Amino acid sequence: MATDTLSKLAGTSSRRKITPPQYARQLGVDKAKVIAWIRSGELRAIDASTHRGTKPRFLIDVADIEAFEQDREVLPACPPPRVRRNRRSTVKQYV
Repeated sequence: MATDTLSKLAGTSSRRKITPPQYARQLGVDKAKVIAWIRSGELRAIDASTHRGTKPRFLIDVADIEAFEQDREVLPACPPPRVRRNRRSTVKQYV
């Protein structure tokens, strides 16, 4: 994703944190999907709730978002390897 939108969303400080609903709006996905990424360990976040065992209040660091997006970046497919075929006319190949 664009780093410009992250910097606008998070402010100028690199230590700024955003919530899962804010990040979900930016990506255009449901906030449950962002929370699933956090619970699976794909996306790093901290639990800022006041008491342990209560409903978690996740905060995501902007640097962790950039690392997460780089890990999930789609790369172009590699071309298939070239197969060399035997072109001798005296050899019969049975497939």
